[in-house]
Amino acid sequence: EVHLVESGGGLIQAGGSLRLSCTASGFTFDDDDYVIGWFRQAPGKEREAVSCISTYDRETDYADSVKGRFTISSDNAKNTVYLQMNSLKPEDTAVYYCAADKGTIPVMIPGIYDYWGQGTQVTVSA
Repeated sequence: EVHLVESGGGLIQAGGSLRLSCTASGFTFDDDDYVIGWFRQAPGKEREAVSCISTYDRETDYADSVKGRFTISSDNAKNTVYLQMNSLKPEDTAVYYCAADKGTIPVMIPGIYDYWGQGTQVTVSA
């Protein structure tokens, strides 16, 4: 069974940096083709895609709102995906979720992902 556990959220001032981690179990990055995505949901708003990466070839994709500020990466030895978030803005405040789906092509659509973590809160103060 696939499980995803996020960590690394917190309270940070605008302009600061955070690194989120998503550790997966139930499959391995080396042997299985999965797409791992980061999504976020702010109060009163719909869940939106932030970034995703393929364990097949490490192809990545980003939302326009985070391009140049956020970087997604993976560590196969740790079965973990990271989201490095720099130059954080108050509008980045949200619960950030990690999600996984079998496949090779990163897709920025929350509805296609079958497995979700519990989420981690990121709060950016002005």
